[in-house]
Amino acid sequence: MSPRPAPRRNGGGRPAKQGGRVMQGRQVGQRPVNRDKEGLGGEQVEGRHAVLELLKARRRRIERIYIADAQDPSDILDKIELEAARLRVPTQLVSMARLDREARTEGHQGVMAIAGRLDTVPLEELLEQPNPFLLVCDGVTDPRNLGAMLRSADGAGVTGVVVPRHRSARISPTVTKTAVGAIEYLTFSDVGGIPTAIDQMNKAGILTVGLAGESKDSLYDLDLASQPVALIVGGEENGLAQLTRKRCAAVVSIPQIGKIVSLNAGVAVSIAAFEVARQRAARKS
Repeated sequence: MSPRPAPRRNGGGRPAKQGGRVMQGRQVGQRPVNRDKEGLGGEQVEGRHAVLELLKARRRRIERIYIADAQDPSDILDKIELEAARLRVPTQLVSMARLDREARTEGHQGVMAIAGRLDTVPLEELLEQPNPFLLVCDGVTDPRNLGAMLRSADGAGVTGVVVPRHRSARISPTVTKTAVGAIEYLTFSDVGGIPTAIDQMNKAGILTVGLAGESKDSLYDLDLASQPVALIVGGEENGLAQLTRKRCAAVVSIPQIGKIVSLNAGVAVSIAAFEVARQRAARKS
């Protein structure tokens, strides 16, 4: 598909309408997905911030951007149009009703992009980075939880994310929307099995830390700054699988004062990731 010049603005500040139709994306629910053939995902990006970061990152091919007409003037929409024009990415104006039909999230905010799949790298490449800080998602199937984890991972300075090819959420539009663009800056490795991947990390000298609400050991008692770290989080219902738990160098919880005995998995990852970031920053100062 050859790039088209940026569409002319109309009186409302949005591009003039062009012909064509929105590409239909495949529906992906919250059930675990076998990604051997489908890949990691990320092809359909929805939401203003997610689409803008897709453009700014310049890490993958973008086929087209769709913007709903009759929207109020917005600085971020203007930035999307400017970046798309700069990169010669075709931009097409469509009705909000059509975008509602084609979008796979409830909050697409009048913007959707079609892009190439997210690339992955071998686990060895993540382990060879200087002072790795990894997030390992073992069977996380809720796309909103996964998106929240990825947003926190980027904010805390995670250098790589490890996900299994089976029994795990794909990077769906809901994940990309919740992550508000973080997926564009993270490096992913999809592996055949998490326990085997943890064995590799242990041999590489990485401190593998499993998060489990029932553990009697506290996250805050660990030295997370003097060596590479991998935070390992389990599925929403069952937590860490037994084979995964056995291979972790440490299994810890986040101390709580209230009556609820377990944090949401996304919140737990956020707290743990920023504790790693805090300790690393304190060590440098």
